[in-house]
Order: sequence, then C-alpha cells, then structure tokens
Amino acid sequence: MKPVRTALFAPGIKERVMTKALESGADAVILDLEDSVPLASKAEARALVTKTIDAAAASSVRPLIYVRVNAATTGLLFDDLNAVVRPGLDAVLLSKAENVEDVQQTAAAIESHEAQRGMKQGSAEIILQIENALGVYNCFNLIKASRRVAATCFGSARDGDLQTDLGCSWSIEGTELLYARSKVLLDTRAASSHILPLDGVFSDLSDESGLIADSRLSARLGYIGRTVIHPKQIAPVKNAYAVPEGEVAYYQKVVTEFAAAEKGGTAAISVDGKLVDYAMAQRARRVLELASLDRPR
Repeated sequence: MKPVRTALFAPGIKERVMTKALESGADAVILDLEDSVPLASKAEARALVTKTIDAAAASSVRPLIYVRVNAATTGLLFDDLNAVVRPGLDAVLLSKAENVEDVQQTAAAIESHEAQRGMKQGSAEIILQIENALGVYNCFNLIKASRRVAATCFGSARDGDLQTDLGCSWSIEGTELLYARSKVLLDTRAASSHILPLDGVFSDLSDESGLIADSRLSARLGYIGRTVIHPKQIAPVKNAYAVPEGEVAYYQKVVTEFAAAEKGGTAAISVDGKLVDYAMAQRARRVLELASLDRPR
C-alpha cells in the first residue's frame, strides 16, 4: 500500500461532499458507508459511493480511494462489498475489526468480486479499523488473517467506540489510550514492516493546537499519518507528521558517510558525535523513506 499522511472521511450519503473531498489535497479519501450514514439510507449511500468511485477511476490525477464498510456484525458488510469492490477502489476500511473469521470472509468476498469484475487480483486491499477492546487484543492475528491486510487504523477519537468500550477517560496527553495505541502500533510493526500504522480522527474541529499536539504524539509513537474529518485538518496534520528538516539533513549525512566507511572496510563510525553502525544506518534509511512522503507531489 502506498503510504499516506492524511485520509479524509466523506459521508457516503453526500455526493457533493465526496466530490469535494477528492479535490481536497488529502492523500486518500475514505467514502463512508458506516457511522455517517443513517440506517435507512445505506442502500442510497452505496449507490452514491459506487458512482463516485466510477467517476474518480476515470481521472488520471486523484487521491487513493478507500471505502469504510459496515462491520460484519451489522449484516450489511457483504452488500457493501458487492457494491464497492470495483475498478478504482484502492482499499476497504473494515470497521470494528475484531475476529479473524471476519477478516478472512471479507478477503474472500473481495477476491470473488475482483475476479467477476476483471480487476487485478489483490488490487483492493484491507485496512483494519481497530476500535474496540477485542480488536486491540486480537490485532496481530487480525493482520495475519489475510495477505490483503495492508494497514491498521487505530480508533483514537474522543468519545469514540474504543473509549466507550474501554470505559476510560480521554485527555490531550493521551495517557488513557496510550497502552492500546502502542499495542496496535507494536502489533502492526511486528506483523510486517510493510503494514502501515495509521492513527484515527481527532474529533474537535475547533482545537487546531490540540490536533497538532496529538498528531505529534502519534508520530513520535511511530504512526505515519491519520484519518481526518475536515479539509482544514489536512495541512496541520501533514506538518505535524512531517520529518523535521534537521533530522532529514542528519540522516542523509549518516547514509552518505556510512556508505563511504563501509566501502573502506569499516562498519562503526561517528557522525556528529553519535555512534553509527548497521542498525543506525538502517534507521537512517527508513527515516529518509518516510520523509519522502512530505515532498511535493
């Protein structure tokens, strides 16, 4: 999966909002069939989402397109998948992922629809939205349930499903959700270095400083980006997750000087007074790869 800094939610029942989201500058757009759609409007939303995917698929310049589908327990999941797995879809965001069987059945349904619709096998990936206690507990096994799983998305929203399920408080310091947030990150990285860890939404649209502080905490933990709920959150989030210029310069120096030292038969050197060996050189390359997300596209 192509790494992203920002993935913007757009209600699947609002065609104009979805169209504007595609023009917002977000790295990905999440067309939502879940919480932002009333139960009575699910079928209408599916039709609007498929129309939006079809229109976007014809464009040569567009963000990645994800669709958040309803959880398996709702009985709506497979109707959602039947509607939205089509050319132009990049990934399905599986809400309230908690059981291995649900992930496997989702993957099987996607595979079937891809074959029926002439899509390249494996083109539609799965992002696991981890937003309840059982999902956090089972996270590693959920990721391993299918090769289609390409990312996790932690349910960090204030007053969201995970906070409700845990019965904990919420603070800008992040103490109450720190264990769960860290476990999802750990399980994601332990499952595969290719699985991307994304953080969830910051729900207070009036608190930009809080959004920035929370995003910086998220980035320090190891998340590479997050979902957002309004276009005005895109720029602050991208800036908060961006690798600082000073770090980029230092790690470029590390890569250059270590490569030269290795050619000369040395694998342990000092760069700006800091030890650099193979482990530190690998870290430098990974940071520079992450920093490439912040370059203009």
